[in-house]
Amino acid sequence: MQLTVIGTGYLGAVHAACMADIGHDVLGVDVDSEKITALVEGRPPFYEPGFDDVLTRALASGRLRFSTGLREAAAHGEVHFICVGTPQKAGSLAADLRYVDAVVDGLAPHLPASCLVVGKSTVPVGTTARLASRIADLVPEGVRAEVAWNPEFLREGFAVEDTLRPDRLVAGTTSREADETLRRVYAPMLEAGVPYICTDPSTAELVKVAANSFLATKISFINAMAEICDAAGADVATLADALGHDTRIGRRFLNAGLGFGGGCLPKDIRAFTARAEELGVGPAVAFLHQVDEINERQRARTVALARQMVGGDLTGRRVTILGATFKPDSDDVRDSPALAVAMSLHRQGADVRVHDPEGTANARLAHPELRCSPDLLTACQGAEIVLHLTEWGQYRQADPVKLARVVRRPVLIDGRNALPHDTWRAAGWTVKALGRPASPGLPSAGRVGEPLRAVIAPMTAEPGRTAAMAAALPAGRG
Repeated sequence: MQLTVIGTGYLGAVHAACMADIGHDVLGVDVDSEKITALVEGRPPFYEPGFDDVLTRALASGRLRFSTGLREAAAHGEVHFICVGTPQKAGSLAADLRYVDAVVDGLAPHLPASCLVVGKSTVPVGTTARLASRIADLVPEGVRAEVAWNPEFLREGFAVEDTLRPDRLVAGTTSREADETLRRVYAPMLEAGVPYICTDPSTAELVKVAANSFLATKISFINAMAEICDAAGADVATLADALGHDTRIGRRFLNAGLGFGGGCLPKDIRAFTARAEELGVGPAVAFLHQVDEINERQRARTVALARQMVGGDLTGRRVTILGATFKPDSDDVRDSPALAVAMSLHRQGADVRVHDPEGTANARLAHPELRCSPDLLTACQGAEIVLHLTEWGQYRQADPVKLARVVRRPVLIDGRNALPHDTWRAAGWTVKALGRPASPGLPSAGRVGEPLRAVIAPMTAEPGRTAAMAAALPAGRG
């Protein structure tokens, strides 16, 4: 089939290459000419495991091309996938749909024949109906462009796997023809037994935001339990293991730590609450404000613990941050909890050094005031405390004996509860993690008292946090 994929970020570029890889004739489109040039040359503009191989293979097959023109896209496609970003709107919790609207406005007037426009971006419920009306007003006479919604469920670091072998496909359509078209697009997946759920567009739009909200709630729940464990002297890891054996709950994503970030979960749950308010059902998802609050508080608690463990004053203290990306196997630093903590420490006077296997270039662009090192041992040189904040495999495999030789003080905060603590302690390190029993001689994280309260205000004042967000959240937000 002739497909276009408009928007070539993590979602669009991977979707375009994978669709070509399974046999479709695909044109990828983006307004960013540098990104398009890189893709044409087979250079992925971001780090995603396995994507470079699929991209190379798809380009070599002749089934994948790239362009910057929507007019060319209109002429090429039987099916047009919209994969542009829907960031949080400035000054609001709501999603900013300007890029989605720009695609529709630029594509529809040039459509030469009837086609299917398929949204994959995460959008507020009701967007499909609004865009269908917008497109109907813009297409040439005699052309019919139906709109469907096919939400993506990609995990950065597993995007290729999730595209080629998804755990489900959801299609929100308004006609049998649209449903049959999407079944043809995804025929290899359906033949492999991937569940296919055909529903109305509103339900399809809700599936993604509901899934992200549920996941965010699960993560924040175990982090709330970590606070209780710190106060009570209990162990959140053992608690999570015990809860995870309950098949109604499950163990996945029940890991206490620094919390979630990235370009999806935080902005999606905020946009969901904003849309619910517009629909007059805000109280139904009011709990998501608390989910967001708990998540942000983990960052503040980590900073407070670091300050306590260096004696109460971060001024001039050498601090090493292990991890800059919001998750491993990615170079994405959008709303990275690790960088949020690093910047808070920096603003409180610490001499911060950051290491990340793939994300240092983006970290430098986002926060040039931070010192980034490509070498782990160099990054740890002279550190008075080390914070493990992104759970890269490299850090789990690191030799704590070697690292102990280069730091000034072997003190570690495992912000992801992912390192082998006994191994590090055997190498002479003092180790602490939120929700876990303290090393001998250290107070629990729940007793940080004034340091925690003092650090919450600077954290919530970080760039990027909107006044509207703070106003929408309960009093006392961290």
